[in-house]
Amino acid sequence: MSAESYLSRGVSPTKDEVKAAVKNQDKGVFPGAFAKLIPDIAGDPEYCTAIHADGAGTKSSVAYLMFKETGSYEWFKGLAQDSLVMNTDDLACVGAYKNMSLSNTIGRNAHRVDGKAIAKIIEGYDEMVAKLADLGINITMCGGETADVGDLVRTLIVDSTIVARAKRSDIINAANIQPGDVIVGLASFGQATYETSYNSGISSNGLTAARHLLLSKYYYENFGESYSETIPEAKAYCGKFRLTDNLPGSEQTVGEAILSPTRTFLPVISQALDNYRGSIDGIIHCTGGGQGKCKDFGKGIRYIKDNLFEMPPIFKAIYESGDIPMKEMFQVFNCGHRIEFYVSSEEAAAGIIAIASKFNIDARIVGHTESTGTDANEVVIRYGSEEFTY
Repeated sequence: MSAESYLSRGVSPTKDEVKAAVKNQDKGVFPGAFAKLIPDIAGDPEYCTAIHADGAGTKSSVAYLMFKETGSYEWFKGLAQDSLVMNTDDLACVGAYKNMSLSNTIGRNAHRVDGKAIAKIIEGYDEMVAKLADLGINITMCGGETADVGDLVRTLIVDSTIVARAKRSDIINAANIQPGDVIVGLASFGQATYETSYNSGISSNGLTAARHLLLSKYYYENFGESYSETIPEAKAYCGKFRLTDNLPGSEQTVGEAILSPTRTFLPVISQALDNYRGSIDGIIHCTGGGQGKCKDFGKGIRYIKDNLFEMPPIFKAIYESGDIPMKEMFQVFNCGHRIEFYVSSEEAAAGIIAIASKFNIDARIVGHTESTGTDANEVVIRYGSEEFTY
């Protein structure tokens, strides 16, 4: 099934065209790993290197809208965390999370996004790097680039690139996911001990859909710079909320919920690897592709997810917009958990759940794996009374 609600707004949740474009590229020294790994840049045969790039995506458009509505530059700060975590937590999935080096790239339309906004983004990077250092995760800021590209960018793009080295013997390779594994999911919502406020769980995927499905035509009529003119009018800002409206079922406003900074799971992942590395066959970051992301890893695996978290309010509101079917929700959004551990023992599963609990992060066994009996993979999601197969 194609994710029509997302595709009609110019975005692919599964990135099939991108996958086709890179299918003949070298797969690195650990084919099938969650992130590509290459020979060590320092030349040490016992190590490998990961160079990873990602960003806050169209979440920056919401920060711009919140700034225009409230006059506060603070909304730009969280974009740095979004951009950073989308890289760090991908790399953590292969076990490369120590002594990382960061470079950031900001592309802006200087007529709309001024120097005070840029200063807040840089401040956000500094604060997040300091917070991670307090948690035992070291990142070195290596500078970056701020480009005024108003001919290309309507408002703002915030991207990051991270370089990390890791011992080859420490790598977690998702190609090793096997039938019989238990899937432990870490909640994307709530308030972790290292977070200063409640996190809606939205993270930085599916923001084009979230923005247009939740926000009202007011933004279409007043902020044309915040969306692409290639989106049909009927698909642009077709929700019922203003950013300052209360999100149903939540103490957050809609704007606060959409802009909840992407949670990092590095403290949990690092301790899980320290204690249960031998039982962890793979770690998956449910970002682009949502709960179907795991389908790209392993061979002949049926991923059965039949004990998912109840959808947090932000996802319920998106679904209740009426424009996106439940099957597509799981393709586009994490829908409540964003990191999955694939473990070969119940003891390891219980241990990882206990580690998450120390950080006030809900965790549970969300499913298991079976053999498909072929080389193909399959994802089966059971939620409520419905079942969806991908």
